[in-house]
Amino acid sequence: MASDDRLGTAYLCVGEDRLKRDRAVERLKAHLDPATAAFNLTERQARECQDAAELVGCLQTLPFGGGRRVVIVHDADALDKPVSEALVSYLDAPNPDTVLCLTASKLARSTRLYKAVARQGPSAVIDCAPPKRGALPDYVRRLAASLGVRLAPGAAEELVARAGDSTVLLDNRLRALAEQAGGEVGPDDVRSLVPRTADPTDWDVIDALCARDASRALGLYRAIAKPDHVRLLARLLGRLRELVCAESLDGRGEPGRLASELGRQGWQVRDHLRWARGFAPGELSKLLVEGAACDRALKGSEDSEDALVRYMLRFAAPARRGPGA
Repeated sequence: MASDDRLGTAYLCVGEDRLKRDRAVERLKAHLDPATAAFNLTERQARECQDAAELVGCLQTLPFGGGRRVVIVHDADALDKPVSEALVSYLDAPNPDTVLCLTASKLARSTRLYKAVARQGPSAVIDCAPPKRGALPDYVRRLAASLGVRLAPGAAEELVARAGDSTVLLDNRLRALAEQAGGEVGPDDVRSLVPRTADPTDWDVIDALCARDASRALGLYRAIAKPDHVRLLARLLGRLRELVCAESLDGRGEPGRLASELGRQGWQVRDHLRWARGFAPGELSKLLVEGAACDRALKGSEDSEDALVRYMLRFAAPARRGPGA
């Protein structure tokens, strides 16, 4: 958010990431003089804003002392239409001595209120969309660095697998880990100190297999309530084909083309090269052949789980680089 003299007249913090919304609001509050904050800050929920005239009057009130007033309305997507329309009219000529901040988990770009705030300037709308699932481990590592916590390899992934994709919960769990485990946190610390509140997904299992961490992969697989064996294998084989592509491009000295070749965003293939390099030459191709056999076993026998687990253990086994590999 801008410095005091460059603050806009209105902001909209919109997106389902509550932590991002809360932090944007806190940054705005930090511009208030603590000596006069009690007089110059009004913070309300949408359900408390039933009187449109009273709310606009609050926005038109001059600040006490120096600086500017801040009026915050949470859950603006739940405002009654007369109140929302009053804000739209107010934003046609907003009070330069007041900063209006609206927060909302969802507010369509097509709404009049969204457009009215967006017209206040290029930085008036603050995107608070949650990180993509695949980007969460990097998010956790950045958060850990800001807290002075060192995460050992695999710790961020384990925390995401156990806590889920709520950034508020990830933040809370990481702060608790920092206090309980000290300055360095490893995967075992996460497993012993963080309760599992999120159901693992197929992708959690597949990521662990690609990292050749059999123990973690099987633990995640066992935690899935009703695993769909055929779907899990299909997704694993899809990832395996991506790793074959990564290996091929890496061998040609063109690893930077991976995202474009697969039609993916960079964050979606962030670990593919590292994973591919963890397999011996030719091993990925052999795993594709074995995967086809596993697929036939899944669809034609009653011991489908045994067939899948055997294949997963083979997939995650350490690379065989000797003459018989």
